Amino acid sequence: MPEILEISINPLYQRAGFMIRTLVESAFRTGCLSVASEGLIRQVLEMKGYEASDLEALTVLYEAVNSGQIEREARNTSAISQLMPSGR
Repeated sequence: MPEILEISINPLYQRAGFMIRTLVESAFRTGCLSVASEGLIRQVLEMKGYEASDLEALTVLYEAVNSGQIEREARNTSAISQLMPSGR
């Protein structure tokens, strides 16, 4: 039974990681990180459904927000740093 569960969860994690990269790409395309995107990124990180490439994309996003290249829709300026998993 655990094998079946693992197979059914695995695609969810793959989609979750893809979601992070899609949200980061969208922020770069529009020049804005929406509140909704931040919330979705936070959810994916909480369920730990990400890969190293997702963290790399988030690092690039974090740097772009800090440099002013991308604006945040949210007003709380420290919230973007909370998206990064511990140890970053």
